[in-house]
Amino acid sequence: MTSLHQTLTEKPTRSQWWIGLGISLVIGLVYSLPALQEAFSSPYVIQDDARQHVFWMRRFLDPGLFPNDLMADYFQSVAPWGYTTLYRLFAMVGIDPVTFSKWLPPVLGLIVTGYSFGVATQLLPLPIAGFAAATLLNQNLWMRDDLSSATPGAFFYPIFLAFLYYLLRQSLLPCLVTIALQGLFYPQGIFLSAGLLLLRLVSWEQTTSRRRLVGRRDRLWFSAIGLGVAALVILLYSFKSSQFGAVVRLAEARTLPAFLPGGWSAYFSDQFTEFWLCGKRSGIVPTEWCDLAKDGQDIRRPWLLLLRLPTIGLALLLPIFLALRDRLPLAQRLQPEVVILLQGMVVSIGMFLIAHPMAFKLHLPNRYSEHSLRILFALAAGLSLVILWDQLVRWVQTQTRSTFAPLILSSLLAAGLVFYPYGLEIDNEPFPVTGYLTGKSPALYEFFAQQPKDSVIASLTEEANQIPTFSQRSLLAGGEGYLLPYHPQYFQPLSQRLLDLLQAQYSSDLNTVKAVIQRYGIDFWLLDRESFQPDFQNPKSYLTSLFAQFPEAQPIQTQVAAGVIPALSQIKTCNAFQRDGFRVLRAKCILRQ
Repeated sequence: MTSLHQTLTEKPTRSQWWIGLGISLVIGLVYSLPALQEAFSSPYVIQDDARQHVFWMRRFLDPGLFPNDLMADYFQSVAPWGYTTLYRLFAMVGIDPVTFSKWLPPVLGLIVTGYSFGVATQLLPLPIAGFAAATLLNQNLWMRDDLSSATPGAFFYPIFLAFLYYLLRQSLLPCLVTIALQGLFYPQGIFLSAGLLLLRLVSWEQTTSRRRLVGRRDRLWFSAIGLGVAALVILLYSFKSSQFGAVVRLAEARTLPAFLPGGWSAYFSDQFTEFWLCGKRSGIVPTEWCDLAKDGQDIRRPWLLLLRLPTIGLALLLPIFLALRDRLPLAQRLQPEVVILLQGMVVSIGMFLIAHPMAFKLHLPNRYSEHSLRILFALAAGLSLVILWDQLVRWVQTQTRSTFAPLILSSLLAAGLVFYPYGLEIDNEPFPVTGYLTGKSPALYEFFAQQPKDSVIASLTEEANQIPTFSQRSLLAGGEGYLLPYHPQYFQPLSQRLLDLLQAQYSSDLNTVKAVIQRYGIDFWLLDRESFQPDFQNPKSYLTSLFAQFPEAQPIQTQVAAGVIPALSQIKTCNAFQRDGFRVLRAKCILRQ
């Protein structure tokens, strides 16, 4: 054990570096394999966010798909250029975008592992430090479905880590490339990179009497060029015009039910903890941290978070280890560049606070903190864990004559590090969290896939949200995930379509149904078992959630509860498909009733 301890804590050889990196990559791949297996477990599996951000890309394979489709046009318009181009390039060689989105997460995870290993070893030049940090970061990322979504947010992690790596190495050209890539894939990341470049222009210097802030002329040109590239990318991005106009104003958003508690894009909250800490869009803390700190509905249990996610506690130990570095041999080997973790925290918090009053213009405040905090805390925790392990081994060696006690301790720590997340559940989903959904009715998707490409399907059924992905046919209006309120010129017409469908589906006058069919050119109307018997007492019911998005639909809900019989439910003919609890009516047949 003494020999092993010395090998891991003394100056490593080249082979030890490669072994450490190799083991880290293997662990990262192991964490991703269950997600890969789930992704290909059925032809009708799709990641929740990919339903919206990827389905329209099948236009690259067949330009005739989704003609005049409001939702496809919108998600295509808001997709970053680099993200779109990457999928387009693979589509050009015949790779289906949905299939490509399932292969991407493990690849992104391996890139994240490599760069996190590199960043950690720049701060503490030991392979074991890189292994610990990379493993903890992989665990952090697979506690959320960001990587598995293969959406723009998934690309933030490898690109930002690459930026940190080249910044620490002062490699100018690769660093500039990563700044440009952030603008092409996840523009919010540019602000974090620019903030770090600014902060690195100054540093604290110890004088005889006190510490003072001094400028760093040696970094002036590096930061100046980096900031210039960042400003250019931001300028180019700001000139990008959207066919759906400007984003919603903050004052206007306060009046929209979609942004209020219970809305599908809930942002505002009267509760301080919910709004500033745990809000999915407004809070500074990564959402899975709040999920792990919950006990029932109580989120004020920080000890529970430290127990379930020791990464937090380990990261918070790093400043203490730095203060006691004279007593800790490995802490003395921390490089001065470790301050970049603190700088990253300052920039993340600063951008989070700036984004709040500029909400929606700078997108969502949470996007400037949750991704970067996962990275920074994992890096800090990895360094702390190695320093703690070193001290424990030294203490055990001095307190006992057993040659096996340090080895047992090290083995337990290593096993705990690698395997502990498998016992966690985050928002009722076991580790690793993927967010994959499996379609309930393959026969339904196959039926719609055989219909003309310009077919328009009307439905208030939750399963209809899978049709654009699995059938490659257009929905008149999708529900949760599609009804995004950030651009009024998209949100208002889509909301009107859903409201019209609600009024028509539950109207006792068949002429109302016919008018909606003619107005929107509907070809099929999809119904399910709940369509005419919604369970408004069940808060998890999709229709209950849908009605809650529209205060104007309250009279309809009252009418349904009163037992008024919808005209559409009285149509016994016009069936184009009936199976698995689903029923599809031909719109032309309805018009003849």
